[in-house]
Amino acid sequence: MKIHFDKLYKDDRKKELCGLGIPFPKGEVSLEKYESLCVMDKDKAIPSQFKITSTWEDGTVKYVFSRFLADLPGNADKDFDLEFSGKKADLDAKIDISKDGDFISVSNGVISFKVKNNTDGIFEEFFYQGKKIDRERFAGPVLCAAGEEFETVFDDFKVVEEGKIYAALEANGRFIEKEKHLSGEGIKFTFRFYVTAGKPWIECAVRLFNCTDGDFEPQSLTFEIKNSSEDKKDKIRTMVARSNYKTVITTGNEGEEVSLQIMAEMLEKEANEHFAEVFYGTFFADCTSYDSGMGICATVFQAQQNFPKAVKASADGICISLIPDQEETKVKSQSEPVVFSSGMAREQKILLHFHEADLDVYEINNRSLIYQMPDTPLLAPEVFEQAGIMPDIFLPEEKKVDDYELALIDKADNHVRCYGMLNWGDGPDPGYTSQGRGGGRLVWTNNEYDYPHAMYMMYARSGIRRFLGYANVAAMHWMDVDVCHYSKDDLQIGGQWEHINGHTGGSKDGNGCTGVLACSHEWVEGLLDYYHFTGDERALETAIGIGKNVQKLLDTPMFKTPGESSARETGWALRSLSALYVETHDESWIEKCEWIVSQFDEWNKKYGHWLAPYTDNTTIRVGFMISVAVGSLMRYYRVFPSDKLKEMILGAIDDIVKNQMNPYGLFYYKELPSLARNGNNPLLLEAMAIAYELTGDASYLDKGIKTFKKHMASAGYSLGQKKIIEDTVVVGSGAPKAFAQGFLPLALFYTKVVKANKLLL
Repeated sequence: MKIHFDKLYKDDRKKELCGLGIPFPKGEVSLEKYESLCVMDKDKAIPSQFKITSTWEDGTVKYVFSRFLADLPGNADKDFDLEFSGKKADLDAKIDISKDGDFISVSNGVISFKVKNNTDGIFEEFFYQGKKIDRERFAGPVLCAAGEEFETVFDDFKVVEEGKIYAALEANGRFIEKEKHLSGEGIKFTFRFYVTAGKPWIECAVRLFNCTDGDFEPQSLTFEIKNSSEDKKDKIRTMVARSNYKTVITTGNEGEEVSLQIMAEMLEKEANEHFAEVFYGTFFADCTSYDSGMGICATVFQAQQNFPKAVKASADGICISLIPDQEETKVKSQSEPVVFSSGMAREQKILLHFHEADLDVYEINNRSLIYQMPDTPLLAPEVFEQAGIMPDIFLPEEKKVDDYELALIDKADNHVRCYGMLNWGDGPDPGYTSQGRGGGRLVWTNNEYDYPHAMYMMYARSGIRRFLGYANVAAMHWMDVDVCHYSKDDLQIGGQWEHINGHTGGSKDGNGCTGVLACSHEWVEGLLDYYHFTGDERALETAIGIGKNVQKLLDTPMFKTPGESSARETGWALRSLSALYVETHDESWIEKCEWIVSQFDEWNKKYGHWLAPYTDNTTIRVGFMISVAVGSLMRYYRVFPSDKLKEMILGAIDDIVKNQMNPYGLFYYKELPSLARNGNNPLLLEAMAIAYELTGDASYLDKGIKTFKKHMASAGYSLGQKKIIEDTVVVGSGAPKAFAQGFLPLALFYTKVVKANKLLL
């Protein structure tokens, strides 16, 4: 299997840490064969480690996440090979982890440190190249609110991932008020370390959780590395920097204080043409002591995208403000402050780069830039197709239709970007907002229709890197902001909020709007994809939490009577629960699936078809909602095929074709004279593709051609206007849910039509 790197940076990179999710067909890779995996640079094995993230039902390996250290050339692409030869690489440096009671010690050959449970400091001891950095010099994370500095407590540390070239540790902690004012369980956090063998840097990630019963407005959240009293006597160089195209560095050669801040007004006025999910620029602070021979650079990951942010360097050391003092910024900025609703979380990341005092500034900036846009390995679309882990959305190059491939790319690119710590990775829906659903405020889509899953599929079928970036950013936001991490209501814990103002329904806003948890708006497939593509086990945990929430909601009274709830409600629930069964092989997910299928059967018998009550005296067909049910039942059918289920699916599709098409080849919106306008919902295309898959009858594809062509007449991508609204800087327009809803139906239908040799042009 070829692992490909596109040309990226002009300089060679040595032993660059890279990560890659790798799928395998069912039955191909046994656990024994998995043990012989290695990554090869021509005929030489390179340092690598692997972990299984998913297996097939027969126990063979389905997904592996690989980390490896690659030598990459400047201004050129490069290929590596994945083999099962069992060859081992020579390790110049490796990670050692030892545990002793409350202590965990870590060494990567350059950096070594020790952490301890139940303490107020990150490190108990820390060494870089044998030079000790006193524990007191690491201050934070420090949280302030309403003029009070909270006490920081690290309760316990654990090793999340352990290997010879890469390791991850996590601490659970609390921010404790001196005088208790906050309700509930207060403010909690996790702090993660990511360590790479032989590298003089550590990535740190701070994830804050609002476990109170109301909104929480932090005044500031900071992290500092202070200089010692001896360092302050030395000759000190201070630097802060940010980039858009070129990096602009402000330097103090005598320890002068230098600082930078990112606020909404800067982003609104600054031109930037990058796809910001992949790259915007960098943002760092550096403090170097020439006499001690050491410097430390701290880079904030995607700082512009996650504004507000600030950095400062002085003779006292460096300070990273993940949330700058909001009492001060309220005076300077039009944007609203960062406010965490009850149950909301958000993670922010920093790279701490320890270096020699004589390291060239170019290299400090170079590492900071690479952190923002790392080298990313790619697999060919054929790998995903042959593995059989995604739907039938792949076409060989010679059968692709250029105009439709370009249209899919435009649709993937053409979505709103919203900068802001709590907004990055999501977008508001203009229709929902204008309808007043948010009480006059922006209504966020909260990854409606599973935007990451659609984008991961688009990435797999195209091999275009930026689509992986789009999906990852959205999934990270989803795990943090769009999921309920704390509530006194058991029906909310772990659930995904439906589209709403402020992202979450954990707290009531001034207009009385509260959030809703609904089976029709809880998805898991994109989170499972994120787990496979990044190796982050928290995505799997989040998906399981959402699934459990769906199970609890299905036990509520509204679902007791067949037909009383819409096809969309139970259809999406079936989709999520089926996906969790396929992922985990845990049969506890199937009980509700079987119940939902039986509800559809009873509903069908009750009305003769899947009709929905509309006015007091009508029951009508709603084609796109029925198509959701069809798509969900088909996912279940692929796992548990039966003639009865096949008959029910085809009966619903035939009913749509017979009763919801106008004479000109388009489907009606809804089946009432007052609603029978020309429809354009792409979900019906998935239903037509499914009918063809089940029957081989190409006439079903003919029914969708007009709808398909209307959708693929796509406008080109445009960056769009910038404007400050609430706590975000909005760039462009177009809710992400449009691509989330449309991609699979369009790609599936397109693939089926081409393979059936139907004329599309």
